[in-house]
Order: sequence, then structure tokens, then C-alpha cells
Amino acid sequence: MEELSDVLKTLYELTESSQDDGALAEKLSDYHEADVASIYPLLSEAARRRLSRILSDEQLSDVFSYLENAEDYIESMDKERAADIIESMDADDAVDLLDELAEDTRSEIISLMDGEAVEDIQLISSYNEAQVGSKMTTNFIIIKSEMSVKQAMRAMVEQAADNDNVSTIYVENAQGAYCGAIILRDLIVARQGSALDDIIITSYPSVRADEEIEECIERLKDYGEDSIPVLGANNAVLGVITSTDLIEAVDDRLGDDYAKLAGLTAEEDIKEPLHRSIAKRIPWLLVLFVLGLGVSSVVSGFEHVIASLPLIVSFQSLVLDMAGNVGTQSLAVTIRVLSDEQLTAKRTAKLIFKEVRVGAINGLILGTLSCVLVGLFLFLTGQTAEMAVNLGISAVQASFLTSGCIGISLLAAMLLSSFFGTVIPVIFKKIKIDPAVASGPLITTINDLIAVASYYGLAWLLILNFTI
Repeated sequence: MEELSDVLKTLYELTESSQDDGALAEKLSDYHEADVASIYPLLSEAARRRLSRILSDEQLSDVFSYLENAEDYIESMDKERAADIIESMDADDAVDLLDELAEDTRSEIISLMDGEAVEDIQLISSYNEAQVGSKMTTNFIIIKSEMSVKQAMRAMVEQAADNDNVSTIYVENAQGAYCGAIILRDLIVARQGSALDDIIITSYPSVRADEEIEECIERLKDYGEDSIPVLGANNAVLGVITSTDLIEAVDDRLGDDYAKLAGLTAEEDIKEPLHRSIAKRIPWLLVLFVLGLGVSSVVSGFEHVIASLPLIVSFQSLVLDMAGNVGTQSLAVTIRVLSDEQLTAKRTAKLIFKEVRVGAINGLILGTLSCVLVGLFLFLTGQTAEMAVNLGISAVQASFLTSGCIGISLLAAMLLSSFFGTVIPVIFKKIKIDPAVASGPLITTINDLIAVASYYGLAWLLILNFTI
């Protein structure tokens, strides 16, 4: 309760109070449904039953649309009341809620619902979750293009009783095909005798129901409209995708991208069954396991270098960590650019060149610092004395030869990591694979492979071969 805002605390106390139902219902009408949903899980069972009694189906449907676990409360309700509440929801919210219910409960509730509501639910359910149609709502107003302004106003008022998305009115021609939109303000101020064509925006954007959300989400965001019509066969308006639906779609995409960057195949939530969480994590773990074996194989291939120069193993983690960090930075920048822009070949080359330059310059700076600082550290601590004797060189030479190898390895590893951290998601995008699949763990393991080969290869070339 301490974490609640003052508004929510007042609402909670009001809902748990003993005042009569009429007074409570009147006061609750002053609060947003999202606020009621915020305190709903905190209420006592008696207070929730009371809310169910005094709030209408439409009010409860709005509250339940904001609840994270609305299915828990729907399942404990009388099935007829539950059907009435879901029937009052926007069709897309109803589909989401029904999907969370047990199969037998869902079937029973659907059998009690109005036929038109069931048709809307079946329409939205016919599209897979990656398509725009799965996110649309059938809550919209549509009029005929041949109507007069007066007739259009009357039709809008009639439909507004069942559809509250009234800020934009969609227009269809005599064949039932979408032909534009009218802003409510323009309809209100239009003279009754003027032609409807004068206020129809024929260039108003639209989207196809079977379009992939991933492919059109940036385009929809650019328009900044409250709602955009979703078209089906013969360009008929099937529904609309609202700004709220768009925000949810963006949030879903970000959640999936975040999950993939963590090496998961999809986003998880706290209520997910154990076997499903394992199924989401194990595929990439298996891929990373194989790549990890590759890294180990490369290290074992330089066993003679490690045997001759055991000291350099101490600095392996420095090179590997920096390569992984740089690769992840380039990966993050590239995925962000790919999600926001359609890159031409020229812009792609420019992006790669820029990231490689950034990696090279950062590698040069850090490589120079490590060459100087590690060299001084090794010389002052005398850690290269035995190595100097074995190689027949002075301690100063041994110290700075080792630090020079580390510095050059850092430069090479960071340059290559920047290159692969940029190129891999670009290639994935080209072959129609989500760039986020080039996740942090994947790119880090690949960069480990690059860094190990660079580090021990240069140690063999610059120290052993140079001094023999």
C-alpha cells in the first residue's frame, strides 16, 4: 500500500468503505478505469464482489482490459456475467483475454456470447500474432461516400452508441471499398448542404490485415494518427489499429528484441511454465555450447604457445572482454539503425565503415594504453624475468614485447569485433531473419573465437618467432 500514489490510496479506501452502492458508483465514475484496475488485485474478495455488482458490464470490461491477470477473475465469475463483460470489450482485448482462459472455460463463455461479438473475435483470431489483423479492433465508424453531410452526421451518431472511436470516421464507396477518412471536427463544422467529397481525406493512410507488423510498424508510427484502418479483401475496412494498439505492438517488439539480445527465442513472463522457459532458452544455449567448443579447440591449438609463454594466459580475459564489449556495442547500434531505417547498399557500407573506424580507433587508444601500462607493470613486478631468460632477451624487452602483443591483439580484436558486430545483423536482415537473433551471447562467443585466435596467433608470431 505504501507504494501507491495518493490518488490510488484514496480510491482503495473508497472502494473498501461501507458507504451505500449508489454513492460509491457515483464517486467511482470520477476515476479512470486504469486506476480501478491498479487497485483491483489489492481489494478484498468482498470489495471485488461489490464492484462486480455496482459496475456495469461496459465499466468492468474497461477495467479488465487494463488488468494483467484478468483471466483469474473471469474464471471465478458466473459464466453468463463473464460472457457479458468480454462481449463488451474491444474485440482485440477480448481475444487476448480468451486466449488466457482454460479451453473448457473459453468454449463455455463463447457459447454464451452474442453472435456478432463472436464473429469479430473469430475474425481477429484468424490472423497470426505477427500480422496486423491480430492487433486491430472492430470498434470504428464507417459511412458511405455518397451520403450528404447531414446523412453522414446521422449515421455517425447512430454508430457512436456502440463504437467510441469517433475522432476519425472512415468512408467506403458503393462497392464497399475504403476510399478515405473524415476527421470528426471537419464533419461537425461542415455546412449541411456541402458535398461530403470536400472533407474526405482520400490520402489517409491504411494498412493490410495480412501485413507483417514488423514490416509496417515504422510506417504506422510516422503518421501519428489516433487510428488507422485495416483493410481486407477488396479493400473493405475490417477494423482499425489504434495508437494504443501500436504502442502495445512496439512494446511487444522491444520485449522480443530484448529477449533475443539475452539469448532467448522469445520473451518470458513470471507465470510461464518451467518447461516453456527451458524450451525458449535451450536452443541458443546449444548453439553457444558448440561455439564454445570451437573457442576451446582454438585455444588447444596454441598449446605450444601457452607452454612456452604461460604469462600471456593471465591477460587473455582482458582481450576477450574488450572484444566482446566492442562487438556488443556495434551490435546494439546496428540493430537500432536497422529497426528505424531501410538501409540502401550505400548506407549499409557507410554504417559498416563507421563502426569499423570506431572499433579501430578505440582499439588503438586502448591498445597503446595497455602496451605502456602492462609493460611497466610487468617490468616493475619482475614477472617477465624467467621469460627473458628462456627467450634470451632482456627483462625490458620481454615486458614490452608481451605488452606490445597484448596491445596489438586488442587493436585487431576490437576492429574485427566491430566489423562482425555490424555485418552479422545486416546479413540476418538481408536473409529475412530478425537481426536481434544476432544476440549478445552469440556475438560475444563469436568475438571470443576471433579474440583468442588473434591473441595467441600474434603471441606466436611476435614473441616466439621474433625471438627465435
